[in-house]
Amino acid sequence: MHGLKPYRTLKEFYPFYLSKHANRTSRRLHFVSTTIALVLVIAVVVTQFWWLMLAALMQGYAFTWVGHFFFERNKPATFTYPWLSFLGDFRLWWEILTSKTRF
Repeated sequence: MHGLKPYRTLKEFYPFYLSKHANRTSRRLHFVSTTIALVLVIAVVVTQFWWLMLAALMQGYAFTWVGHFFFERNKPATFTYPWLSFLGDFRLWWEILTSKTRF
């Protein structure tokens, strides 16, 4: 696994996840991207326009990867830990929303 620790739980993984999101602009881009993706998922449920799920998935990663490649200058953890990174995105989103993590 490329010498990386094989994380099994979000609790184990989250400190590593946060280390990949130290840049404030990157965290802001993650927050915006996750918010737009959530709004699109709600739109899918309300409108039954299932193609919006593809837009939600694409949007969920669009700004976040800009944050990684241009501000963090690191490889997104989702490339190695897709499920835990997905969960980490929502935990970070919640922590920003509730002011636990700086926006």
